[in-house]
Amino acid sequence: MLELSGIKIALAGLDGTDEAELKAVRHTTLRMLHLQPSDLVSLELRKRSVDARRKNDVHLTITARLALRGGSNAERALIEKSRSWRRAPKLSVAEEDPYRLPATTAPLGDTRPVVVGAGCAGLFCALALAQAGQRPLLVERGDGSRERSRAIETFNKTGVLDTESNIQFGLGGAGTFSDGKLTTGTKSPSHRLILKTFVDAGAPQRILWDAKPHIGSDILPAVVQHIMRRIEELGGEIRLRTRMTGLGISSGRICSVTLASCDEDGATREETLRTERVVLACGHSARDVYQLLCDQGVTLERKPFAMGVRIEHLQADIDRAQYGTAAGHAALGAAPYKLAVHLPSGRGAFSFCMCPGGYVVAAASETGGVVTNGMSLSDRAGTNANAGLLANVFPTDLPGDDVLAGMELQRACERAAFEAGGGGYVAPAQLVADFLKNTPSSSGGDISPTYPRGVSWGSVDCCLPSYVAETLRGAIPLMARKLRGFDRTDAVLTGVESRSSSPVRVTRDDNGQSVSTVGLFPCGEGAGYAGGIMSAAADGLRTAEWVLSSLR
Repeated sequence: MLELSGIKIALAGLDGTDEAELKAVRHTTLRMLHLQPSDLVSLELRKRSVDARRKNDVHLTITARLALRGGSNAERALIEKSRSWRRAPKLSVAEEDPYRLPATTAPLGDTRPVVVGAGCAGLFCALALAQAGQRPLLVERGDGSRERSRAIETFNKTGVLDTESNIQFGLGGAGTFSDGKLTTGTKSPSHRLILKTFVDAGAPQRILWDAKPHIGSDILPAVVQHIMRRIEELGGEIRLRTRMTGLGISSGRICSVTLASCDEDGATREETLRTERVVLACGHSARDVYQLLCDQGVTLERKPFAMGVRIEHLQADIDRAQYGTAAGHAALGAAPYKLAVHLPSGRGAFSFCMCPGGYVVAAASETGGVVTNGMSLSDRAGTNANAGLLANVFPTDLPGDDVLAGMELQRACERAAFEAGGGGYVAPAQLVADFLKNTPSSSGGDISPTYPRGVSWGSVDCCLPSYVAETLRGAIPLMARKLRGFDRTDAVLTGVESRSSSPVRVTRDDNGQSVSTVGLFPCGEGAGYAGGIMSAAADGLRTAEWVLSSLR
């Protein structure tokens, strides 16, 4: 099989369907390689991106894989022949996807591994362990997809928060209700397999080739439910509404785990299970777990994290800024952006979890704290665009030597946002023009905020550390130089965005185990080793390999 990159596809003639794009790619491939239709046995898209560097020539850039009649001999001959052409195409032999789910011939251990947390890290770790015949027990404090969705809907409508099942907690983790973006700045040989796993579970096939793939928060709940069923089919066990409340540690080794769950009548039942291996994939919001680890002497360390607000613009304005006159074309969809700037102060700010055509969500998981995040549905058809507008908080910014000081700062800012909103999980909001002038807002403009619990106009400074607020104030005009209209006067800032990453790292060694506790495998975002769905899933697979190695 061959791989051809640099295929330029004009927007003219495209209607936004995969079929139209594939037809255009096929036609262009035949022309570029001087082939007849009968020469081509198969053609599949491998990567698709939008090239909008020149606003008068916005087009698609495609990488495709193709097989020729005549097999590998004909393909090698075409590569040699193409090198003599005046415009030699970027043609090469396609490499096989190198990663497979780990397998083991080691005997099953005396005790089965326990995976704590069913976000993407925990799901993929449990999937790999089940595939290897280890019958993992996967526990998740929140609900399954259907019940979790109902709990979120109830909170949005009534303000009644279920602290165990919400935007942060439940099957699929926080990523399930944050658009399902699969972009990542990390590299891992497992990425292709992760995408294929999502497709097999019901995600749209185009995530296999889209340069900025996403699933959508309307589809992802069913996808993770399917992955859960697959784990069970492979011999794993999953317990929902079950929290880890204790770890048994003897001579620096894991010997048991204590789990608490609720009976149907609401009574709490606690159970201690013997195990020698616990994968800790609890997510960045499991603050009780951080406290438990700290109390039990597990080594933790502070790490940088970020805080800020959500910023909302009209999606049509973002489309025009990114695509010029091509804005609105069916083949382009809603335009994303990614911004980062550095200030003379030495600090920087950046956009995070940008949701084209999306909505700001109420992401609280603790009573009396307001937390914002963003999500998009699969069609990204919402009127507004939103993104986290964040600045880093460094360990040196925090007082004292408490390893959990970052967690307490998050909590304090969330409670301040709750008070500024006036209660009921209403969020404080401010217009960009007023924020830049450090003047409270009294009303909104033409951009309607989408935060579901409603907003209270005023100032967002009250729920941010001063160095974060000042960094964002200096960053917005610089970002507007990169993205026209970013400093639009009535763009909406909603606070507080505090859960972009974990403020704590559970330190692990080169074998994936806690440096202080043999048999404890910190994993994913909550442990400080990932920053999104793809990196979390990849870390889950990597951790499964470490667990299997420890069995051998």
